Amino acid sequence: MRTTISILTILFLSVGATVLRAQEADTLSLRQRDIVAIAAYTGKGDLTRLSTALADGLDHGMTVNEIKEVLVHAYAYCGFPRSLRALQTFMTVLGRRRANGVVDAEGRDASPVSDSRDKYTRGAEILSDLNGLPVDAPKAGYAVFAPIIEQFLKEHLFCDIFERDVLTYQERELATVAILAAMGGVEPMARSHMGICLRQGVTPSQLGQLLDIVERNIGRAQADSVRNELEQLINKTK
Repeated sequence: MRTTISILTILFLSVGATVLRAQEADTLSLRQRDIVAIAAYTGKGDLTRLSTALADGLDHGMTVNEIKEVLVHAYAYCGFPRSLRALQTFMTVLGRRRANGVVDAEGRDASPVSDSRDKYTRGAEILSDLNGLPVDAPKAGYAVFAPIIEQFLKEHLFCDIFERDVLTYQERELATVAILAAMGGVEPMARSHMGICLRQGVTPSQLGQLLDIVERNIGRAQADSVRNELEQLINKTK
């Protein structure tokens, strides 16, 4: 009898541990939640609450350079003014912490790039890795209409920025969706980047959690408009 009970107990604990691991794998990590909050406040331009999110990120183990990278990444989606104001806010947060005797880890910078190919080629390849489309796929309408913007996207956004390995592709895409959701009015772009998130291993549940953070921190209207895009995206892939 005791042997049977022991076996059942082991099986129960094993099943419980498996379920817990599965739940954890389908939940945004603390680091990811910090990235989402920082990105959303940056996109919205809410510098007061951004200050708190920046301090939280540092307290939870993000390095100074990792947070800088989120704020620099943001400019490609919400513009230099929002990004620069966020960086200035971060400088203030760091100065306040230093005055209080807090020493935050600087962290590593981006690795040197050894690829000697031209930036357009490298950017096109990175974009293909992100969205799964062939490098020579037909160009989007905007790229045909204004070829220079497509060149800027490939050479600068997807080469200069995405090549920097301080953040992973997945982390950059989570930040991007948070920024776009907080901005509002760019739902088709948010949908496109949520599709990239799914390809990069983010689950629909995690995207739902991202939008829950946006709702709490930015507003329900912004979150709901992107939730609608997520629902359509998921239904399309079924």
